[in-house]
Amino acid sequence: MGRRARVRRAVTTAALLAAAVMGSLATGCTARHDQAEDGRGGQGQTQEQPPTPAQSPRRAGPVLAVKIDNVAPARPQTGLNAADVVYAEQVEGGLSRLMAVYATTLPSVVGPVRSARESDLELLRQFDRPTLAFSGAQHKLLPLIDAAPLTAEPPDKKSAAYFRGSDRTAPHNLYLHPRRLLASAPGADALTTGFRFGPAPAGGRTETSRTVHYPAARFTFTWSARRHGWQVAMDGTPTVTTDGKQLTPPTVVVQHVTVRTSRLHDVLGNDTPYTETVGSGKAEVLRDGRVYDVTWKRPRAAAGTQFTTADGTPVGFARGQVWVVFTSER
Repeated sequence: MGRRARVRRAVTTAALLAAAVMGSLATGCTARHDQAEDGRGGQGQTQEQPPTPAQSPRRAGPVLAVKIDNVAPARPQTGLNAADVVYAEQVEGGLSRLMAVYATTLPSVVGPVRSARESDLELLRQFDRPTLAFSGAQHKLLPLIDAAPLTAEPPDKKSAAYFRGSDRTAPHNLYLHPRRLLASAPGADALTTGFRFGPAPAGGRTETSRTVHYPAARFTFTWSARRHGWQVAMDGTPTVTTDGKQLTPPTVVVQHVTVRTSRLHDVLGNDTPYTETVGSGKAEVLRDGRVYDVTWKRPRAAAGTQFTTADGTPVGFARGQVWVVFTSER
């Protein structure tokens, strides 16, 4: 082979080797870039792959939860019809108390406001640092409230947000201006309850009235086709707010739970019931004039509550206010 041929072969071989090396480097850079973009390289994700819930930014602010008095001298209540969710729980002496949760609307006034209970802290863990409005609490409970992942706003911290009404006597006359605690309603995204809204499940049975009994209180829900909701009565009296509107939620949940004695008691020495809302059990969902036997499950305090039919299908609630009545009835 001549000298010129050997030179041409050497140049060609060098060029081929250079191209191969550059291709390998380019492939390696591309692979590392792809790994960085899709998260495998620890640098994030591509635009096509949305972030996981843990990485997603919070889009809503805190809900407002208000403890509301529910004995006869406290009725009619104010602002209860604007709540997105109303929880009913048993308290001392077999009486009942309400917790109203506001996310989509903040009424001008809510009340009468009463004291918190230990089981409220577990119930509120489903929300992202909710604001809790309450009149006070048993002194042994106060440190637990301070340590809970919420913003406690009793009158001694935000006196300007509260006022005493003149139409009834204390302690049934303490009212709240919600907008003095929250600048605006956070919106529906803040309702991390686990509730699903949509078509009713298959099956169910026709039922036009349902009553839930506590030792010294009772709730009755009567279906109104005209108003397309369940008219609420408490202790045999229709529940009408101070603006003259009868409460008629489209969905009512009767949730069977364990109600046990807590370590606390009231000023009269009555044991304070503790309502366990983490766990699982049976429930009835009332909507559209029918009742559906379902199962509820809340695996941990930071999770919402799932309601499913016997085959595991999630239960759809009707749009609008939801009442959840906790009961130990079996």
